[in-house]
Amino acid sequence: MTKPPALTDEFLSALIDQPTGSVALHLKQKLLPVEGEGGVIFPPTYADVGYNIDTLSDGTRVATIDSVGSQANRMEPIFKRKPYAELVPQIEITFGNGPSVSLLDVGHRLGDASVRNSALGAEAKAAFDAFLASGDATAIAKLAPTSLVFGAWDSRGDNAKLPRIVQSVIRAWDVEPLTRSAVYVPPVNYAALEIFSEDDKAKAEGNTKSPLAQRGFVHVPAGEAPGGVIARGGIYRDVTVNLIALRRLNEGRPNGVALRNYVLGLALVAALEPTEAFLRQGCLLVPDIDAPAVWSLVARNGERSSLAITEEGVLAFAKKAAKTFGVAASRKVAFDVQAAKQDLADTKLKGEGQPKPKKAK
Repeated sequence: MTKPPALTDEFLSALIDQPTGSVALHLKQKLLPVEGEGGVIFPPTYADVGYNIDTLSDGTRVATIDSVGSQANRMEPIFKRKPYAELVPQIEITFGNGPSVSLLDVGHRLGDASVRNSALGAEAKAAFDAFLASGDATAIAKLAPTSLVFGAWDSRGDNAKLPRIVQSVIRAWDVEPLTRSAVYVPPVNYAALEIFSEDDKAKAEGNTKSPLAQRGFVHVPAGEAPGGVIARGGIYRDVTVNLIALRRLNEGRPNGVALRNYVLGLALVAALEPTEAFLRQGCLLVPDIDAPAVWSLVARNGERSSLAITEEGVLAFAKKAAKTFGVAASRKVAFDVQAAKQDLADTKLKGEGQPKPKKAK
């Protein structure tokens, strides 16, 4: 059996400098509920949808356990703690006398309203403009490199889009949805205390829309609520590092190699960091030790070859690449309330976010 190649600096650099090279690195990892195989897990619920369960043509039902966006938001904050904090600038946005917020925690990254309306706003706009005008991602990499790793969209600005280099998602296969029922029982008979009448109590019990029920004064049954799922086909985390998108960063520019190595180092650090085990109430997942995770290099023709990737090796590469590219200084910037008010006023003048007029019949 051929020994998987190690990810040396030379091997990694070759991945992102060969125009016809491999298209992606891919991790397949099996997860288990802490209760073991067949344990009940709770997927996220979405408005007007409930659980996001798709039915394939063969009848197999696939449930989203953690979406791409949610996984990115769980992975990005690892760069706030050691030993990864030194790999990226630590930028905090202060809100008056209130708490400060790390740029690594804001939802839209460099395109977020908190950035746009802060002392960082002009720099962020200039960085997006440079990328939009000529594809130069240098300023973005200096300001917010994780926006290149996990993607960003300046949808409220000039519409610059940064594709995700790292994409991760967790799905459960061949799922069986369950339901659950419950009933709230008040500790005392409040009607006997003459807070309301027995007649009011009789009308309110079982009626979830009743103010007495909503405030917890009467019995309230709840039935047929989502009760989690059992994954007959297993729970899997898929992580993809997009090498094609990575190669396009500063292609042909003098600092292109250094920038791409830097972003690749950050991407691999994020991909290798163990996923957050506690996703939500009722969904505590850990790796299946009987099914080791497999890293594959996916060639342009579809061929797959296994890779030997270690956290130590990746961290060493990331540190070296960060030093070569140069990590910008950490700093604090203030949120500008007046700028935010003007931003909102400008939006209203443009008619954005306003209801569209009805067409005449």
